[in-house]
Amino acid sequence: MAVPASADALKDEIAPTGRLRVAIAISPAGGAFWSTKTEAGGYAGVPVDLGKEMAAQLGVPVEYVVHQNSGQIVDAVSKGTWDVTFLPKDPEREARMSFGPIYEVADATFIVKPGSAIANFMDLDKPGIKVAAVNKTTTMRGAAAFLQNAKVTGYETYDEIFGLLQKGEIDAFALSRDQLNAMAKKLPGSRVLDETFKQTVTAVAVPPNHPLALAFATKFMTEATLNGTLRKAYDDNGLKDTPIRVK
Repeated sequence: MAVPASADALKDEIAPTGRLRVAIAISPAGGAFWSTKTEAGGYAGVPVDLGKEMAAQLGVPVEYVVHQNSGQIVDAVSKGTWDVTFLPKDPEREARMSFGPIYEVADATFIVKPGSAIANFMDLDKPGIKVAAVNKTTTMRGAAAFLQNAKVTGYETYDEIFGLLQKGEIDAFALSRDQLNAMAKKLPGSRVLDETFKQTVTAVAVPPNHPLALAFATKFMTEATLNGTLRKAYDDNGLKDTPIRVK
């Protein structure tokens, strides 16, 4: 019979610095994956709340390690700068880190610049059309694979792409529908296309070869989904109308 890991062995693996270092990515829109900066200088978001609760269960302080996008979080996994994260997964990322349960399934589509005549994917996928995506993300890889003629270019931040779209320097931006719907409210004349080119799944993740950490994170997310912790994190971060879609 398997013997449960001791609390000390778990803490040594999942929080080797004595703090639970939670990797987050920042954008103005927030959501189930993205976090935001607060006016008080802190951070808010579903991953922020989940990381705080996870640290409390471990009995250690929480520390947020900030990145501009999920690709940067993935690139940092080999540097040992974070202990747990919550981010979109795909086969490329599964080869670089260990994932636990999925807690969000999001539709990915495109928003087009104000005044654009593009009404659907057929209009969008033409030579000369400039499409932006956040660099090294699952959405960028999905958009590049989906579009046969339009050019997909990666940028580091949501803010940079928003500015380019606002100035009309790009034609479209690929991201999850909920994020783009929030962006459209700040960008009069823009339009989120009705079609979906892929579904993005978001899950808890830990660095590779951390079996105790993975087991704890898996148990945590399973319980968080059942006991209301995840629902509260959604509700407290402007996602009261967003259903939890586990997979």
